[in-house]
Amino acid sequence: MLGNFSYCNPTRLYFGEGAIENLNAELPKYGKNVVLIYGGGSIKKNGIYDKVVEILAKNGKNVAEISGVMPNPTIEKVYEGLEIARKHKADLLLAVGGGSVCDYAKAIAVSVHCDEDPWDKYFLRFEEPTCEIVPVGCVLTMVGTGSEMNAGSVITNRASKLKIGHVFTDAAVMPRFSVLDPTYTFTLPHYQMVAGIYDIFNHICEQYFSGEDDNTSDYIAEGLMRSVVHSSRIANKDMRNYEARSNIMWTATWALNTLIACGKSTDWMVHMLGQAVGAYTDATHGMTLAAVSLPYYRHILPYGLPKFKRFAVNVWGVDAAGKTDEQVAQEGLAAMESWMKELGLAMNISELGATEEMVEGLADATLTMKGGYKVLGRDEIVAIFRESL
Repeated sequence: MLGNFSYCNPTRLYFGEGAIENLNAELPKYGKNVVLIYGGGSIKKNGIYDKVVEILAKNGKNVAEISGVMPNPTIEKVYEGLEIARKHKADLLLAVGGGSVCDYAKAIAVSVHCDEDPWDKYFLRFEEPTCEIVPVGCVLTMVGTGSEMNAGSVITNRASKLKIGHVFTDAAVMPRFSVLDPTYTFTLPHYQMVAGIYDIFNHICEQYFSGEDDNTSDYIAEGLMRSVVHSSRIANKDMRNYEARSNIMWTATWALNTLIACGKSTDWMVHMLGQAVGAYTDATHGMTLAAVSLPYYRHILPYGLPKFKRFAVNVWGVDAAGKTDEQVAQEGLAAMESWMKELGLAMNISELGATEEMVEGLADATLTMKGGYKVLGRDEIVAIFRESL
């Protein structure tokens, strides 16, 4: 392994059916005032809301609510939530939902006691918190982002058509605890399930497609990718298969809790491309990633050919005998494409509402990352978006 690193993850996880009861052990550690944060109201239909409220009442908490957090949470929604959290003097932010709700809660956590505009400070200047951070806890109902065990937050500014993620370095931004019950994901629509599955897979790819050293993190990544592919095929046919859904949930957490980034540079250009599409179309995050992935990977394949060959052999089982490295690598991407179509993922950005007229703006909204095998120029970004249409 090349590169030195420090690894710390303070989030306590409670995993498995009935894990929600562990809130009774966590809630007494925090003050009386809890802000309950959730999305469009599905948790009220499936009974999760009632269970959480019951446990909060049992523990004597004074509860305020922030509801209606959207799949791509906006800075305007952050401003709205800040008023509620400040007025309530929040001691704990309890996010109940998917990654967007968890991301949103972290944005609130670093902003409640901040005197500056959070968009400017955290998402334009990428500064770290210099104020008190309100603790966050998560009850996960959708998997994909890994937000339940990391310090990342992605927020959209609709006015400027920017969707920007900030991975904070302060461990206090990470959820103090997260509840992961695979049965809570059973009521998700198929579209949302497979979008989350691809988000998991691409998180691993973003960390895998970098570096040329013999890195333990890459071996872990390959195992996680094989697990995602295997379990996704089962869940795609039987969405209530507990073993498959529990494996997907657990893999999602390890895909982005910083473990497999240890000792590596990382890429993240697929996310930059996909987030630009999301900012323009408000499309589901995992689908935006799926729609731009293959054009991007085919573009950078010549610059990282040994790793793409390894990906083909170790993840997709491609037989390399008698073939050139490029043939093997291309077969790996073809196998990946076949799997993506099998799941029913969006394979182009036109499906998500993007048009040729948007391409130049999409390129302007795409941040350029330097950790992968090729630093893209603007013309290359434009070409990738056109190939993704």
